[in-house]
Amino acid sequence: MSDWIKAARLRTLPLSLSGIIMGAFIAKWRLYREGGTWDWRIFALALLVTLLYQILSNYANDYGDGVKGTDAKRINEAEARAVASGRITAKQMKNAVVLFSVLSFVATVALLYVSFFPDFMQEFYTFIGLGVACILAAIGYTVGKKPYGYMGLGDLFVFVFFGLVSVCGSYFLFTKTFSWDMLLPGTAVGMMSMAVLNLNNMRDIESDRLSGKNSFALRIGFRNAMIYEMILLQLPLVLILIFLGINGFIQAQNYYVFIVMILLIPMAKLRRKIMSVKEPKELDPFLKQVGILTFTMAVLTAIGLNFFN
Repeated sequence: MSDWIKAARLRTLPLSLSGIIMGAFIAKWRLYREGGTWDWRIFALALLVTLLYQILSNYANDYGDGVKGTDAKRINEAEARAVASGRITAKQMKNAVVLFSVLSFVATVALLYVSFFPDFMQEFYTFIGLGVACILAAIGYTVGKKPYGYMGLGDLFVFVFFGLVSVCGSYFLFTKTFSWDMLLPGTAVGMMSMAVLNLNNMRDIESDRLSGKNSFALRIGFRNAMIYEMILLQLPLVLILIFLGINGFIQAQNYYVFIVMILLIPMAKLRRKIMSVKEPKELDPFLKQVGILTFTMAVLTAIGLNFFN
C-alpha cells in the first residue's frame, strides 16, 4: 500500500485542488451578491473528481515513463518511481490507470448530474465531453506512441486543464454562466501550474535529453527555462490584483480583500532562491513550495472575497 501511496505523489495534490478552490469560491462570492445559492455537494464532488484526475495522471506518468525507460536514467528520482524501481509492475500500474480512469469518469458523471440535471442537459453533455478530454489528457502526457509530454506540449496542456478548465469550469458548475474576468484567475493558477511542471523539467533536463523526452525546458535550454520560470512566478499575483481591481474593490476601499497580496514577499524570496540554483537537481524542493504557494493563493483569494467582503 505504501508503494501505491508514493506513486500517487501526494505532494502534487494541493496544486490540483487550487483551481477548484479558486473557481468555486469566486462563484460563491458572486452568487451571494446576486442572491443565488451555492451548493456544497458540487464543491465536494469537484474536489473528489480533481483528486482522482491527479492520481490518474501520476499513475499514468509513472507507467508511461517506466515502460519507455525514461525513469531509469533519472539518477535523482528513479528510486522513487514505482515502475522503474520494480516495486510495482508495469501490468499492475496499467491496471491502476484503467481503474482510476473508470473511477474518474463515474465521479465526473455524478458531479455533472448534481450540477446540471435536469434543467441544463446541454451543459451536462458538453461537460461529459470535457471530462473525457481531461481523462485522456491525464493519460496522454507520457502514455502512447506520441505522448504530448515528450513533444514539449506539457506546459500548454497543464495551462489549459489545471488553469482555465479547472477555474472557469468549476465556476460554471455553480453559476451556469461564463464570465470573461474569470480568465484572469484561471490564467494565474495555470501559470503557477506551469511553473511546477517547468521546475520538474528543468530538474530532469539532462536525463530527459538522454531518454529523448523533449520537454519545453529541454527545447529552450536551462537558462531560457529559468527566465521562463521567473515570468511564470511573477505574473499570477498581478493577474489576481487586476481581477480584484476590475471588480471595484479599490474604488470601494475594501482593502481587506487584497489579503492575497501578502504572498508578494514569499514569492519574491522563492524567485531569488530558484535563480541562485546552479545544479538542476537542487530544484527538487521548490516543486512542493510552488504547489503550496499556489494552494495558498487560491485559499487567500477565497477568504478575501467571502469573509472580508
